[in-house]
Amino acid sequence: MGQIDLIRQKVQREGWSLRKAARELGVCRNTVRKYTRGPAEPVRRETEARSRPVRDRIAPVIDEIYAEWERRTTEKQRITGTLLHKELRKRGFEVGLTSIRAVVRERKRQRLEAFVPLIHRPGDAAQVDFFEVVVDVAGVRRKAWKFVMRLMHSGCDFACIYDRQDQVAFLDGHVRAFAFFGFVPRRIVYDNLKAAVKKVQFPKRQLSKRFEALQRHFQFEACFARPGEGHDKGGVESRGKTIRLQHLTPIPDGASLEELSARLLEAIQRQQEPKAERLAEDRVASLPLPAADFDPRKREPAQVNRRCMLRLEKGTYSVPSHWKCLDVMAYVGVNEVEIVCGSERIVRPRAALKGTEIRYKDFLPDLAKKPQALRQVAPELVEELGAPYGQLWDLLSETHGALDAARTVARILSAITKHGEDPIRAALVAALETDRVHLLEVEPERTQAPPDREKVEVPASLAGYEVEAGCAADYDDLLAVSS
Repeated sequence: MGQIDLIRQKVQREGWSLRKAARELGVCRNTVRKYTRGPAEPVRRETEARSRPVRDRIAPVIDEIYAEWERRTTEKQRITGTLLHKELRKRGFEVGLTSIRAVVRERKRQRLEAFVPLIHRPGDAAQVDFFEVVVDVAGVRRKAWKFVMRLMHSGCDFACIYDRQDQVAFLDGHVRAFAFFGFVPRRIVYDNLKAAVKKVQFPKRQLSKRFEALQRHFQFEACFARPGEGHDKGGVESRGKTIRLQHLTPIPDGASLEELSARLLEAIQRQQEPKAERLAEDRVASLPLPAADFDPRKREPAQVNRRCMLRLEKGTYSVPSHWKCLDVMAYVGVNEVEIVCGSERIVRPRAALKGTEIRYKDFLPDLAKKPQALRQVAPELVEELGAPYGQLWDLLSETHGALDAARTVARILSAITKHGEDPIRAALVAALETDRVHLLEVEPERTQAPPDREKVEVPASLAGYEVEAGCAADYDDLLAVSS
């Protein structure tokens, strides 16, 4: 029992006088009177604030110091109370450190931002952001980027792991997310990332052309957070960190980023099954998917150099040698690059940053004329050509040496450029089975069946005669009989 309850009980229930209660309980009679004749709960009486002449005098000076030092400080190298104390003493103010810190606290309190509780209606808003993650791909630990789109009403998420945090991955993430949800949110909130914003002209933004194309195609409204204010889209910020802790810890291991992304999305989908009803509300109130597909790949015109190489997105690619010095159109995707020249097109894996993707099959006509160059790249070339070229190269190298092997393979490459890979490969397989690897044994004219001859109409009187074709072996038989 508290002292207030004890005083009220003795006086009001047991009939003690104020004097007796004060004497027995060891309190002042005024205290007994206050607790027995007033309300049960004590009422705080506010008094007028005391004057603070020192704080009032130094507060404007502190504001001046902050304004003067604005360009000489950063968020981490900021002004502290101790620095202000030293500066004020230099300026002749005799003031204590406690008073200065009180002014600084009040200054910070007045500048604190008030957060408004928001209402997220069905289909109204989604938030998007990238997050850095660490994964093990084929046993190699590396950094990757996780794209997350969060629907704010239902709380459902889409996530995909990419090799780069670039515009291609940004656009591809939107296309995959919309296909995953089956609809398009009416409004999407971003920070001012370069994939979407070319230049910030606050409060407006100059958007990148590819992002404008995405926005026009899906007809959603793009909204942007204030520069440096990540909490304007706190929903996806918080969820992105939670996904990393729940589904990517411990560090996942997989054969490829596509496998890791599929496993991550499956885990997220199982987790948000209880939100199916709210997701249905989002679907009804959102925009439908357009009938046409959007290609998130980056289109980039380029020119092939004299070395038959093409530089795209800080990566280098080889192209067929007859494309040299021609203009091409490249379509840069997340994992692949498609290069088009006239009616021809090739597809290459996307090169790593400052990496090179060389296919020596692009140089077959040139290697057929340069045995010495072929000798230097033979291991890579026979690996690209596949079986049985590796076996052929090993056999020729062991029996004739590397130089003669290169000369023989160069002639085979010349035959490939004339007749194609399939007939030459079939001929080589047949030749290797009999250990006959001379070039004459792999020429298509000698291994393929002769084409069917056209039938000639003859008179009826000659239809019963059959004329046999001549054969050199018949002459050998005749010579043997005559001898």
